[in-house]
Amino acid sequence: MHFSTALVSAFAATLVAAHPGANVQEEAQERRDYLATAKRTSLDHCSAQLKARGLGQAAALRRRAVAEKKSKRGLLHQRDLADLNKSHHSDADYDAQTPLDTLFAKEKSCVLAPETTEGPYYVAGEFIRQNVVEEEQGVPLTLDLAIYDVETCDPITDTWVQIWSCNSTGIYSGVPSGADYTPAPENLDTTFLRGFQQTDASGALQFETLYPGHYSGRTQHIHVAVHPDASPRANRTILEATVSHIGQLYFDQDLSDRVERLAPYSANTQPVTANDKDALLLVDLESTDPIVEYVMLGDKVEDGVLAWFSFGVNMTATREADVAATYYESGGVATPKEE
Repeated sequence: MHFSTALVSAFAATLVAAHPGANVQEEAQERRDYLATAKRTSLDHCSAQLKARGLGQAAALRRRAVAEKKSKRGLLHQRDLADLNKSHHSDADYDAQTPLDTLFAKEKSCVLAPETTEGPYYVAGEFIRQNVVEEEQGVPLTLDLAIYDVETCDPITDTWVQIWSCNSTGIYSGVPSGADYTPAPENLDTTFLRGFQQTDASGALQFETLYPGHYSGRTQHIHVAVHPDASPRANRTILEATVSHIGQLYFDQDLSDRVERLAPYSANTQPVTANDKDALLLVDLESTDPIVEYVMLGDKVEDGVLAWFSFGVNMTATREADVAATYYESGGVATPKEE
């Protein structure tokens, strides 16, 4: 699907005013410039090599094991988004006899960009942990990621990957900001829905998190960053802000609509931005598809979601992330703003 530059720019201009701390129009243009010159924007060219190495089957087995462990009823509904503006919901149920390549081997992928900015909510010093939920409430989300070298198609192993997202009411931890960007200095000492995991021999990792809420000007999304040279500290946190690539993951609009009707998401009074009004997502959709594959783990969406995605990364490109705050043992400290 292709969207005109004028249309995307119009959406982005609206977001600039609603998104203090980040110029979304500038970020969208940076992403567009990268995709326009990128040699590759997905991992489609790697499909044969990944299949030959058995990595696709390994991923399918990994996801199948998670689904069997977490399924609330033994059957899974599969959803697939092939178009931005409608949901493609299969009426079929999948059970233990369903071929793995039918259910879990299908991959969505995109290439993370070294030039893409990380928005105003990047925090250094996050914890190494698989479960980032803490005391937050919402729809459980198991996120299965695989990271590959976009040039060689090899899995990127033993590399630290970081995720962060807002909670059900649109608030990020670790930064001095609350709902609708109101000042909230007490929020600096929170750490929910942020964390690091290290890729395994297949380039894979998993997080236990929550389906993200929304905030003014942005649709539901999760940030992902790859850190090529990070080292854990003694307190099991990572302070390193050097990143190879940063990107964002998105969700089926129909699924987000269902989640938003549930408490505590329904208590979020910030304006909702749909997928087709999010400037950053529209830029990606011009040449790639950053929306996750997923299954629901029960009859109700509140039973949980298993989502998966693969990223291509060029590990030769690095830069320093724009750090909004740093979390120390004594608490969070905001980065002073430049005058």
